[in-house]
Amino acid sequence: MKKTYSGKWYPKHPEKYNGDVNRIHYRSLWERNAFRHLDTAGWVKWWQSEETIIPYICATDRKPHRYFLDLTIRTQTGRTLLVEIKPSSQVAPPKRKKLNEALTYMKNTSKWKYAKKYADDRGYEFQIWTENELEAMGIRTMSMKFKASKTKTGKRIWKTLKKRV
Repeated sequence: MKKTYSGKWYPKHPEKYNGDVNRIHYRSLWERNAFRHLDTAGWVKWWQSEETIIPYICATDRKPHRYFLDLTIRTQTGRTLLVEIKPSSQVAPPKRKKLNEALTYMKNTSKWKYAKKYADDRGYEFQIWTENELEAMGIRTMSMKFKASKTKTGKRIWKTLKKRV
């Protein structure tokens, strides 16, 4: 069973959060670490988590749904960024012939198509941040490479860390 990381988060600088600071919830460690970064980043005027909701039609079932964007960020220069945080493995078409992966990719690309249009209509920018973008910003993703010891415990820890990324 895959372990997920989620929980409530409270900013050190609540004045930078544009929303209810008592309702900030992260759904991955990458999101939590991005929250920490945004909370102290000088380039950020304000930010939100899952406050921007975009209606979309999903390609998998052709029904209307609601897309809660991971982040909405207003920069000090006035730019507004709409951000989705995803592993790089989920932003490219699946390589294996697995139905679940294909459906997830179709659902994600449906959301992103509507998010891009929503952003364009308002003069915003839609971005997808993978571990590559997060690490380039100095945000930890736990995908750093290191050699596990040759012990059984070291190998088990390495396997666990690889599964979390």
